[in-house]
Amino acid sequence: VPGSPDVELHYAGAIWRFSNVGNREAFAARPDVYLPQFGGYDPIGVSRGVAVAGNPSLWLITSGRLFLFYDRRRLEMFTSDPARFIAEAQRKWPDVLSTLSP
Repeated sequence: VPGSPDVELHYAGAIWRFSNVGNREAFAARPDVYLPQFGGYDPIGVSRGVAVAGNPSLWLITSGRLFLFYDRRRLEMFTSDPARFIAEAQRKWPDVLSTLSP
């Protein structure tokens, strides 16, 4: 469901829109739970040590977390072994993050 301009929250330099006030309040209380993992970068790319922009139209929620993917092929690759890709991406994320501009 698309979010509404009437139910917005400004957070981390972005405007987040929600379908209702309850969803906005839940996000505001725990944004770490709802934000895309790895800053919205594709976890396959991160697991390989590079920042590849995720596409907000290609996403998956697994282990209670949101992941964005560059393309459908990477999404399908990730679903073959999510735990492995998440672990590898978590290991490499600090190095990838250090290469990004503030």
